[in-house]
Amino acid sequence: MLYFSLSVLFTVALYLIMRAFPRYKVDSFHAVVFNYYACVLTGLLLTPDLHLFQNVTWHSEGTLITLALGGMFVVTFMLIGLTAQKVSVTATSLAGNMSLVIPVLFGLFVFKNNNKEFTVINYAGLVIALVALALGAIQSTKKETSAGAVTNARSPANLLLILPLLTFLAAGTNNTLINYLSVKYYAPGETTLFMIIACSGAILIGSGILLVRILTRGEKLHWRSVAGGLILGVPNFLSLYFLLLALASFGNSAAFVFPIYNILTMLVSACAAWLIYHERLNHLNKFGLLLAVIAIIMISYQELSL
Repeated sequence: MLYFSLSVLFTVALYLIMRAFPRYKVDSFHAVVFNYYACVLTGLLLTPDLHLFQNVTWHSEGTLITLALGGMFVVTFMLIGLTAQKVSVTATSLAGNMSLVIPVLFGLFVFKNNNKEFTVINYAGLVIALVALALGAIQSTKKETSAGAVTNARSPANLLLILPLLTFLAAGTNNTLINYLSVKYYAPGETTLFMIIACSGAILIGSGILLVRILTRGEKLHWRSVAGGLILGVPNFLSLYFLLLALASFGNSAAFVFPIYNILTMLVSACAAWLIYHERLNHLNKFGLLLAVIAIIMISYQELSL
């Protein structure tokens, strides 16, 4: 459970840090780009044998796909930040954690690497998970903007519903690709190698986009955004690092690991957002959170009962 606990703590730290960006006038995109520089540095510090990089074939299929995965990292991270800032930390956590539906479906119908028969209870859990996501995203309370002004979180309503949905899709795709690529192209002892290559791809893609925006739009790069990104990068890397270690310790059984990880993350993030940012959950949010826990248990009750 140590890997579970550490992964949950660092994941919640991500949500809370990105939630604070508007208050400190940190540009989210700039911070996301620089966070991957910190990710790579953290990964290098955790790599016991740097000679592993001598054996990397940079033009191989696995390496190129892993580098391309970095682009998905950037997109997902931006959506997480926007959802945390525009909607709430709880909605962000719900969207991210309910995304386990996507790797489960891919494992069941595409990769066909599931080690169990899905029952009516499992399928019902998938449906309830989607309902929980919608309920968790509904906001009716007033929120404080970065400038200190109070606005109604319902406006614009479409954005507040679309952002959690996009975060759900992006996070689910990310988890599916991470689990699939790490098993297909990398040995069990190459967890940090896989992550460093993926984060390097994020640096290349993110920095390229940032450079274009600076040259064409005249965007200014402020030290706050760089510092915010470097701070963000450490928990970002460690959250995924410990999640992959948890997966490896349970034979890459995503159907067992993700539910426990997701349940803990949702509960801790909701409590942390309430304590730190005084985010209040309306009745629909609370019901959505309860449904999320029930859905995750229903999706993987076979594994949780072992």
